[in-house]
Amino acid sequence: MKTTILVAGATGHLGGLIVHALLERGAVVRAIVREGSDYEKVQQLEHLGVQVITANLMHVGQVTKACEGVACVVSALQGLHDVILDIQSVLLDAAVAAGVSHFIPSDYASDFTKLPFGENRNFDLRREFHIRLDAAPIAATSILNGAFAELLSYNMPFFNTKDKTVGYLNDANWRVDFTTMANTAAFTAAAAMDASAPRVLRIAGFQISANEMASLAGDVLHEQFQLVRMGTTTELAAQNVRDRAAHPEGEAEVYSGWQRTQYLHSMFSVQLQPLDNDRYPGIKWTSAREVIAKH
Repeated sequence: MKTTILVAGATGHLGGLIVHALLERGAVVRAIVREGSDYEKVQQLEHLGVQVITANLMHVGQVTKACEGVACVVSALQGLHDVILDIQSVLLDAAVAAGVSHFIPSDYASDFTKLPFGENRNFDLRREFHIRLDAAPIAATSILNGAFAELLSYNMPFFNTKDKTVGYLNDANWRVDFTTMANTAAFTAAAAMDASAPRVLRIAGFQISANEMASLAGDVLHEQFQLVRMGTTTELAAQNVRDRAAHPEGEAEVYSGWQRTQYLHSMFSVQLQPLDNDRYPGIKWTSAREVIAKH
């Protein structure tokens, strides 16, 4: 008998990749989407053979019905308090009510379990949800993957192909965690079908320092990249506090300016150790060289 997995957030990029990865593993995939979801994206899911259920995601009864007969609920939802806490809590309560045995929350980030409260607003929301999740009578697995490697294509401070710079905090030898969304989705799908998956799984497609990035980028792109020290994590943390206070409008934005620099601070504050990359054989991890070569 095939395993049925429910995915919330399946119309998003990561959620869609998780759906594909689950189908490749032979799972029966059910997607729960909110009312008014993009019609074309819903059609795409249905064409793949996904059972799409439209529901009010704040209605426990409707969500519980969608969870019936499901082995694992996977959340790939993105948002602020109303999503990470409110909607995910409804999803959690519904999973418990329906007798689902496994829940994967929408974490997919640096190892915020090692960060103090207050240094990253979006991570704090996930930590708060973990309190509810750990108190619920259901097995849970968090997937922590560092930063998505796709960010390296957006001229972020760590790797800027326009300015030919590689920025770092504290130490140019600090290795930052990166994983592509496709690799994260493939690993998440495997964990969703693994009844014995532990509470936390840590993965990194590659871990690379500023020194290594500058050297590799020069080799792959045949251009010289300059190392730029952007200060210390302590200095950036203090600046983030000032910027957040000066721009309260950012509280309503998932990726406000100060939230993006909070992510930068996290990248240079915690590392994923030990790694669980080998838990599910068959995943081909995309390397830093492959990501840079796409430029």
